[in-house]
Amino acid sequence: MESLSQTFVEAGTLMLAGMVFVFAFLGILVVIINTVLAPLANKFPDPVAQSVTRPTVNKVTDKDGVSPSVVAAISAAVTQYRQKHNK
Repeated sequence: MESLSQTFVEAGTLMLAGMVFVFAFLGILVVIINTVLAPLANKFPDPVAQSVTRPTVNKVTDKDGVSPSVVAAISAAVTQYRQKHNK
C-alpha cells in the first residue's frame, strides 16, 4: 500500500511540474510574440475600412407603423405556408 500512495504522490508531482512548465512556456511565448509584433504594428498598420453608405429605402407607414413591404413579406410567407400545408 505504501508504494501505491508513493506512486500517486510522484504522479501528482510530475503532473504539477508539467503544468507549470507548459504555463510558463506559453506565457513566455505570448510575451515574445507581443514584443516582436509591437514594432511591426507601428510600421505596418492595419488598413482602415471605409464605411459603405447604403441608399435609404423610402419607408411609408400606415397609421399602425408597419411598412407595406413588411406586410407584403408576411402575406407572401403565410400564403406560401398555407399552400404547402393544405394538402
